Amino acid sequence: MFDHVSIGVKSLERSQAFYDAALAPLGYERLTNFGNVSGYGAERVGLWVGEVARPVAPDMESGLHFCFVAPTEASVDAFYAAGLANGGTDNGAPGVRPDYSEFYYAAFIIDPDGYRLEAYFKRPE
Repeated sequence: MFDHVSIGVKSLERSQAFYDAALAPLGYERLTNFGNVSGYGAERVGLWVGEVARPVAPDMESGLHFCFVAPTEASVDAFYAAGLANGGTDNGAPGVRPDYSEFYYAAFIIDPDGYRLEAYFKRPE
């Protein structure tokens, strides 16, 4: 449905360090930089991260979050660990989410600007 998503952050340098590390285990990388914007994806940009004067204020009750597809359970684990090691905070350790499905393996973190992120792998049925 979406071609891409753009988010505004306080510090592009801080966000680059976070997203470079957290997205790498999922097979995504920084594909482009220009001015105060970086683009992340696998073969093409799907996430734009730009330094802006007024980023959206974090609101844990808004329901807003972004979910990244993961190729393996191990990559979900690595996303979680790398995110925490690079300025993110815990919002749900890696594991099966039986409330969603017995095949739903995910981890949740919050980036340095308060965006809620998820990495998800669909376990074989």
